Amino acid sequence: MAQRYMLVYQEPMPVEQLVQGVCDRKQGYTQFGGLRPYGVSFLFAGWDRHYGLQLYQSDPSGNYGGWKATAIGANHQAATSMLKQEYQPECDLTEATALALKVLSKSMDSTTLSAEKLEMSQIVLGADGELVYKLLEDDEVDKLLEAAGQTSAQQEEG
Repeated sequence: MAQRYMLVYQEPMPVEQLVQGVCDRKQGYTQFGGLRPYGVSFLFAGWDRHYGLQLYQSDPSGNYGGWKATAIGANHQAATSMLKQEYQPECDLTEATALALKVLSKSMDSTTLSAEKLEMSQIVLGADGELVYKLLEDDEVDKLLEAAGQTSAQQEEG
């Protein structure tokens, strides 16, 4: 879908248009009994020149909505509740990362967070206006856990 758009218009597909196309396809399968190949919720994160960074959530029926911060999966109610209370739109990358780690520590089925139990990535706009995607290494995740106060030693004390 996005490749076809790029071929025709010679520019990247707007994020919401891509989300709408995928969700229309998901919804189409709900019209026939027994078919639901996309029986999961999706989180779409993207950037386009029209609206900048965007986050969308879709459910298995094809409904979707835009969010500043949200969660899906096990314990998503607790995670979403915490995000509603503590998310600040003007937060920087460090604050957002610390909040994400706090939410994960409260909503995961694990007693302690460690780099072996989670993966983190960051998507930011570089100085040249290009998107930079970075998958963090285990040692970087451990440093972030420590800085956010989510290390195993500190969790055992608290």
